[in-house]
Amino acid sequence: MSEAPWLTIVGVGEDGPDGLCSASRRALDAAEVVMGPPRHLALLPEGEAERLSWPVPFADGVEQLLGLRGRRVVALASGDPFWFGAGAVLARRLSPGDWRALPGRSCFALAAARLGWPLEDTVCLGLHAAPLARMRPALAPGRRLLALLRDGAAVAQLAGYLAQEGFGASDLHIMERLGGPSERLARQRADAAVGSHEAPVCVGVEVDGAGRVLPLASGRADDWFDSDGQITKRPVRALTLSALAPRPFEHLWDIGGGSGSIAIEWLLSDASLTATTIEPRPDRAARITANAARLGVERLRVVPGAAPAALEELEPPQAVFVGGGLDADLLKWLTTRLPRGTRIVANAVTLEAENLLISAQAAHGGDLLRVQLAETRPLGRKRGWQTAFPILQWSTVS
Repeated sequence: MSEAPWLTIVGVGEDGPDGLCSASRRALDAAEVVMGPPRHLALLPEGEAERLSWPVPFADGVEQLLGLRGRRVVALASGDPFWFGAGAVLARRLSPGDWRALPGRSCFALAAARLGWPLEDTVCLGLHAAPLARMRPALAPGRRLLALLRDGAAVAQLAGYLAQEGFGASDLHIMERLGGPSERLARQRADAAVGSHEAPVCVGVEVDGAGRVLPLASGRADDWFDSDGQITKRPVRALTLSALAPRPFEHLWDIGGGSGSIAIEWLLSDASLTATTIEPRPDRAARITANAARLGVERLRVVPGAAPAALEELEPPQAVFVGGGLDADLLKWLTTRLPRGTRIVANAVTLEAENLLISAQAAHGGDLLRVQLAETRPLGRKRGWQTAFPILQWSTVS
């Protein structure tokens, strides 16, 4: 039998030792050192083990914990350490044989049990260390959300955010110190006055109101994105995202980001996706960052600079979109330097850029798609078609 791990990660609830399983109690009884946040340590009875309070910032505590290797150590965490908890952070720094975990009941499980909500149909968000805008894609009437918040003051901030986005009619179920003797539950509308609350706090949101709902399909309306006019328009954006064909865990380069609409819609496709957008103009780079923040997108890196020079040190992509700055040097770099199997999609409007893509397709293969769109516009007292510039799209695999 292999030697027992030196570290045990124990999930603790607000009910302290009463909620621990027998294995967790045995680990605590055998520990030489118990390390955790002061709130968790205070829930446990005194014992023979040395007690260490987890410092702030959190990273300092990780280093201190690793320095205890060789002793029998218990690290305390809230509820289920691997659901928006410290467990994954610790596991990344440890070898598999160094640790074991004994999770407790998660706040989400306790909240669902109090409210009678099926967890499989409920959006669960950890907002204690993330912006409230992360919930923006999920805001739609009828949706149920459970959100872990940083502290009691964040409840009022959450209510204010929902009201600001047009969902002030949402019901909030405010749950403090779930599972413990000081548990308290309250219900109110988001647009009502919010009282004082104590952490740890979890809020159930029954979304309601006339706020704008972010569509699920790519090709969202242009006015979701602040821009100076440099934006891939909605129908072309939908075709472009279809050609880029995002798949789980992939990374995108969006070259010539403009408003960031392509990269942001790529990221909205799946939580595992990442993207880098390259934009030479500082004002547009700032606008991309603001658009991403407003729509709850956080896995976007904005790199100031011009391609291809700005591409040299970037994480390799699985897909590349060229929306601006298309020239012969950039095309040569992409077709000779990208890893084999990288998908490339480039859009052109000018005749010069079209000629580049036609030549690239002849040399490297792939598909050419020419798109011409027309919209109705007033024509005197009647209506007529206003035709936009045609778009030539080249898509290939390197």
